[in-house]
Amino acid sequence: MKSQLHAIVTALAAAALFGAATPLAKALLGTLPPFMVAGLFYLGSGGGLAIAMLVRRLLRPRGSVNGAARLAPAHAPLRLAEAPWLAGAIAAGGVAGPALLMLGLVTTPAATSALLLNFEGVFTALIAWVCFRENFDAQIALGMAAIVAGGMLLSWSGPHAGLAPGALFVVGACLCWAVDNNLTRKVSANDAMTIACLKGLAAGPVNLLAAFWLGAHWPDGPHLAAAMVVGFAGYGVSLVLFVIALRNLGTARTGAYFSVAPLFGVALSLVLWPQRPALTFWAALALMALGVWLHVRERHEHTHTHEPLDHTHRHRHDAHHRHEHDFDWDGTEPHTHAHHHLPLTHSHLHFPDVHHRHSH
Repeated sequence: MKSQLHAIVTALAAAALFGAATPLAKALLGTLPPFMVAGLFYLGSGGGLAIAMLVRRLLRPRGSVNGAARLAPAHAPLRLAEAPWLAGAIAAGGVAGPALLMLGLVTTPAATSALLLNFEGVFTALIAWVCFRENFDAQIALGMAAIVAGGMLLSWSGPHAGLAPGALFVVGACLCWAVDNNLTRKVSANDAMTIACLKGLAAGPVNLLAAFWLGAHWPDGPHLAAAMVVGFAGYGVSLVLFVIALRNLGTARTGAYFSVAPLFGVALSLVLWPQRPALTFWAALALMALGVWLHVRERHEHTHTHEPLDHTHRHRHDAHHRHEHDFDWDGTEPHTHAHHHLPLTHSHLHFPDVHHRHSH
């Protein structure tokens, strides 16, 4: 239960950082074009995480094997077979998603855009349920219905009936990120910082090239620094936390907890641009809050069987990791190595993490 609570807090922290980035992006769009903001966000994300990885490596404790110094085991490297999943995630979530969001923010109020980001959780869950067969129950489905209803009410309100073009761009960005989330699930057992860093370093230059092709120029020092710092926190650190939650909660549940991101974005946007929201805004907020609450209170427990499994990931010796080592181990945890899971049948509270992707 403690590990599951930690995973939920991790997902909520990721949501808070990402949600806060949306109104800050809106503020930067007053002086920078959309693709420039997206490119700098991801460049700040990838560059900042690359520096963090270097520092982590320098500070990593060293052990010894036969008297020779070596770095203590940390994370398994990405395998070649996983490259297509990561490439697809980068294309959908790192290139198409942020570009659509920035285009939508040009004509959509920050608070409205922040609430529309709830659709990412909905699309993420739908893809996980339909394409990857993650389990769900009536309570989870009802929560998603409440989020959809809130988004529809928000999008169809205002002086002009219908779905505004800017809102469509934001919803399109959510769909791209949902595809990204489900593809990232396939590589989530690997180092979260490496995954997020590669996404940033790949997506940043692509968006910047698009900005320059459209006639943009490098911003001044303060705006450049502001965009990269926001990108590092809102896209980089947030994504690292999201991947960690993804491996422990599964795709749909992580997307559900991540749905609280708009609440943080709305709160910050109302601080930056004080105004009295319309009644429809509060009604949409209430529906979305209901949907998130239904997800948070979900409990899933039943007798299940773990089939034999061989894989490599960072782990501790818990109920699911009772294996022996074929190398000298100094007792350090967590650690990373290839290991084998024996068949096991038991019952406990769980989510569809890397060890619980069984059928029901």
